Amino acid sequence: MIAQTFALFFEAAQKSLPLQIWRATLGLIAAGALSAGHAQAAQVQVAVAANFTEPMKAVAAVFEKTTGHTALLTFGSTGKLHAQILNGAPFEVFLAANQASPQALEAADRVVPGSRFTYAQGKLALWSADPKLVDPQGQVLAQGGFRKLAIASPKTAPYGAAAVETLNALGLWHSVEPRLVQGESVGQTYAFIATGNADLGFVALSQVLEGGRLKSGSLWQVPPTLYRPIRQDAVLLRTGAHNPAAQALLTLLKSPRIHALVRSYGYEL
Repeated sequence: MIAQTFALFFEAAQKSLPLQIWRATLGLIAAGALSAGHAQAAQVQVAVAANFTEPMKAVAAVFEKTTGHTALLTFGSTGKLHAQILNGAPFEVFLAANQASPQALEAADRVVPGSRFTYAQGKLALWSADPKLVDPQGQVLAQGGFRKLAIASPKTAPYGAAAVETLNALGLWHSVEPRLVQGESVGQTYAFIATGNADLGFVALSQVLEGGRLKSGSLWQVPPTLYRPIRQDAVLLRTGAHNPAAQALLTLLKSPRIHALVRSYGYEL
């Protein structure tokens, strides 16, 4: 159709047709091109671990601009998203905050074989909205100068599990346990701290950085020796096996451009 329209255009040029016909012909060409572009564009349903919210929004913008496809994002705790996938939620790509959930989905035959890879390695941080509360060595935890300490649920959120490991490694679990408040996800945990419902808490480093710098408040970056590595895996689910947008998104996540973007939010690769 588009080729035929171009032929009409050049035929018109040869015959020096009036301006109105030139404009109409150009309009047909533009309409045909737009129609073809929309026909090729697709959508992909993506389940994303809460810690990766801001980076994934940036990735989705790059994805749409470079491919024409659209990523429809759902954020939540890894454990909850995992359960939704097992219960038939129509996600096509899963970006978890751990390796265990994607591996379990592989064992349940919910994943396209060979599609799993680590897209980021997360870092844990102790953060407060108060710019003076958290010291660079995290001594505030032992000194006890706070009312409430927020962590994500260790049962459903890998960053919550890492927080518990850290407190145990420091020998502080029993002293701070009475002051704990738990969020369902690390996103909810961040909200508790940002709104003042908790004085401080353990979050993903990516949540408090912007352009590689602390956005606000005070921070202690937890030494990685205090918790097991938070390796975050992505998988192509069987529901997205034949969706070109799903495959294109995973390819983009492996590109140097996206690697640089992910690092800017405080992740390792």
